[in-house]
Amino acid sequence: SLLSLPLSKSVVKQGRVPMGTYGPMGPAQASRALGQAYFSPLVTTKCHSKSFRQHTWTPGSMPAECMGYSASNVVVLTREKGKNDKVKDMLEKRGIESLELPMVETAPGPDIDQLPVALRSTVFDWVAITSPEAANVFVQGWRAAGMPEVRISVVGSGTGKVLEAMNEPRLLPQFTPSVANAEHMGPELPFIEGGSNAVLYPSSARASPVLQERLERRGFRVTRLNTYNTVTVQNIDSDRLDQAKNARVVAIASPSALKAWVAHVGQARAEQMTIACIGSTSARAAEKLGLKNVMFPEQPGLEMFVQTICDAVSRKE
Repeated sequence: SLLSLPLSKSVVKQGRVPMGTYGPMGPAQASRALGQAYFSPLVTTKCHSKSFRQHTWTPGSMPAECMGYSASNVVVLTREKGKNDKVKDMLEKRGIESLELPMVETAPGPDIDQLPVALRSTVFDWVAITSPEAANVFVQGWRAAGMPEVRISVVGSGTGKVLEAMNEPRLLPQFTPSVANAEHMGPELPFIEGGSNAVLYPSSARASPVLQERLERRGFRVTRLNTYNTVTVQNIDSDRLDQAKNARVVAIASPSALKAWVAHVGQARAEQMTIACIGSTSARAAEKLGLKNVMFPEQPGLEMFVQTICDAVSRKE
């Protein structure tokens, strides 16, 4: 399986993660796109009887093969309405046509009313925020609580940008893990000297327990509040869905969107497509659903997501 490919630890050195470390890609294709000098000797693994090797994109680079695609190579974008625009624009600049078909939408979570109460009643060493949506919902609760002093940790730059855009110094992130996922945030979140070890974790109701478990294993006291939920879009335009079913590549940014996609197009059709995931969390969800043709960047982020999509489109059928 593609997802048996381990995330390489050897590329994380001195707290700096090189942008664009990818897996997997066919050696011949990567050689054409990047040249032999860009091969990384990190990992070699097997996938469908073909050997793949991880490789590293240079920052801002894009293989020439990704330019000038025909309309037959439409990529389906499945994030919530209003969250596909940046990816769509980045793909258009590379000549890749896309079809926006949101699979999920956001709804209030069961604990949303408890967020301002928790912020007023408890002083937390950290507030751990793991998605842009969690950041938006947190800010609403923070304002309702009277805008108390907080120390915020974010999972990655995308989430951090939401808070930075608020132009509020008290909301600026003070910690980001070396890799943008819960598997790294849990072990890396620092203890505060003289603190209470209390962490507030406002999350999606569908978020996995990985972050909470890893923090608690280290001795943190975690208050998890499911402040929002991601639900499947029920009313989908049938004509657009028919177009989407004919695509070779679908872009997935969350396990929820992936599950909704499979439910709408069917297991058999989903297995025929290339699933371009934003990161390892969605990729592992694809593995659990039995999907084999999955690609994902080791380092999450929009730029790396777009490059994953680009490489997925460039693969031969």
